[in-house]
Amino acid sequence: MRVEAVLSCVLLWGLGEVVGGPVCRYPPTQWCSTYQIASACQVVHHCLETKQLKVSEPVHISLYYECLCEGCRGFLVLQLFPTWLLLNEVMNVTLVPYGNTMERNESGKWIFNCQHGQEECTGNMIEACLMHTLQNVKRFFPIIFCMESAPDVISAAQLCLKVYEPTVDWTEIEKCVNGNLGNKLMHQNAERTEALNPPHKYVPWILVNGGKKPPVCGLSEGRSPFPDA
Repeated sequence: MRVEAVLSCVLLWGLGEVVGGPVCRYPPTQWCSTYQIASACQVVHHCLETKQLKVSEPVHISLYYECLCEGCRGFLVLQLFPTWLLLNEVMNVTLVPYGNTMERNESGKWIFNCQHGQEECTGNMIEACLMHTLQNVKRFFPIIFCMESAPDVISAAQLCLKVYEPTVDWTEIEKCVNGNLGNKLMHQNAERTEALNPPHKYVPWILVNGGKKPPVCGLSEGRSPFPDA
């Protein structure tokens, strides 16, 4: 079984089971036998959780995004993070907050012009600094999810850090954001974004194992966790 297909299916299914789909008329012993039955009985997530995945190597998801882009926030909060919670043992995630930002160098310092204004530049840099400071995706991803879930992404940052990493001092993140390190980190994200081949056309820009398009569920590049999907 190829985990790429499992991951692609979950990303496409999003958070919910099929709404308004077929009525479940199957005994519990058959609920996980096919995707169609699991969907009709609204147990897709349960079946995914209980299926034992056998994989050769993890799938790598790269998300190029902007912290105040509504589409980016929706994908990260409603699809990517829940999928990662489910499959994090076989799924690596790379987050690159930059997107359609423009940069220029003035007297050796990078100046950023973000699509949604200076507040977005601040938020992108906060998230970049969180990633640099905490290093481990299991530490920083919940904080970024917390921020992106909040009505005010920037104002939520300090509280989200306190909730998920109470031993990390917020002043450490502020020092990064306001100093040369944050500027350097954002320039690195600019270089990573500009190096995309093919270039990104919009955000969120999502890569699966380095490629733009994820494999289709159950077809040539992988198989669904459900036998007859």
